[in-house]
Amino acid sequence: MKRPLGDIPEAVPDVSATEAGGFPGVSRAYRGRGLVRLLGVSRLHVVSGKGGTGKTTVAAALALALATEGRRTLLVEVEGRQGIAQLFETEALPYEERKIAVAPGGGEVHALAIDAERALLDYLQMFYKLGTAGRALKKLGAIDFATTIAPGLRDVLLTGKACEAVRRKDKSGGFVYDAVVMDAPPTGRITRFLNVNDEVAGLAKIGPIHNQAQAVMRVLKSPETAVHMVALLEEMPVQETADGIAELRTAGIPVGGIVINMTRPAVLGNGDLDIAARGARTAVAKALSQAGLGGARRGGLADRLIDPLLEQAREHAERVELERAEHAELTAIGLPTYELELLPEGVDLAGLYRLARDLRKQGPI
Repeated sequence: MKRPLGDIPEAVPDVSATEAGGFPGVSRAYRGRGLVRLLGVSRLHVVSGKGGTGKTTVAAALALALATEGRRTLLVEVEGRQGIAQLFETEALPYEERKIAVAPGGGEVHALAIDAERALLDYLQMFYKLGTAGRALKKLGAIDFATTIAPGLRDVLLTGKACEAVRRKDKSGGFVYDAVVMDAPPTGRITRFLNVNDEVAGLAKIGPIHNQAQAVMRVLKSPETAVHMVALLEEMPVQETADGIAELRTAGIPVGGIVINMTRPAVLGNGDLDIAARGARTAVAKALSQAGLGGARRGGLADRLIDPLLEQAREHAERVELERAEHAELTAIGLPTYELELLPEGVDLAGLYRLARDLRKQGPI
């Protein structure tokens, strides 16, 4: 059952506040509360990853983690899938910022599903004051036509809304949001999506569109921004992560860290893994005997268990070896890495808070 947007889940207060000085420029809710002072931390967190790695889940958990200790974050969706609403078990997000969760320590997570068509209407109203004429363009299909023939314009509109939220300040001069988290397109499209200045270079050399792209790029290429990659310990996600990071670096877009998602613990220790890999039947038979399952006589219970157990153990040993090799590939990239465990029952709201807590424990991201 979906919660109405006004029904905000209560946070489990499992993160303690730390006494520290103020932090100029942060939101009014966070300022002056004697909380952790985070210096040099990015304010726009872009989360990407190969499809199926759980990037939306990681983006949601990151938004919750960044909102702890009384801070305020905005979680932005740009692909129109309403994945954020599903994770937070709420109604579909409208084209407006809504509070969807309360983080430990009283912080708030707000969310926004950006629609390119609505963003273009806002843009036309802002720069050209079209008013009802803009709505007429929508009815005629002109807006859909414009964003189709100029996909770079669409990306400018989507990224522009997120960058505007990063820069927005309240009347007292503090930032409205301490952090903005964007659930971005997958690794195959992330560099092109973010490098909007190049995308619109042939579309507009001067004027409002050009100026908007320039303003967006000033944020995206600044220390305020960090692009985080989500990966699994599998060959294809690891390779796409490495390729995506290389492309981002070439484009001059700041890369943050790598979140290794859905990690599974090694069931066997190193010695047992070696036995499993070698298929040591005698050792397994001895262990079964010691466990009270009788000797390994032909046709006995222990004898019937040995081969299935050896096969499972061998498969586990191969998986652990592969994951260790892929983990080494990721750490060799030279970026901070964070690990989130696989939740066997799937990710519900409680699981989301658990992942957020785990991210916080691993340090600033």
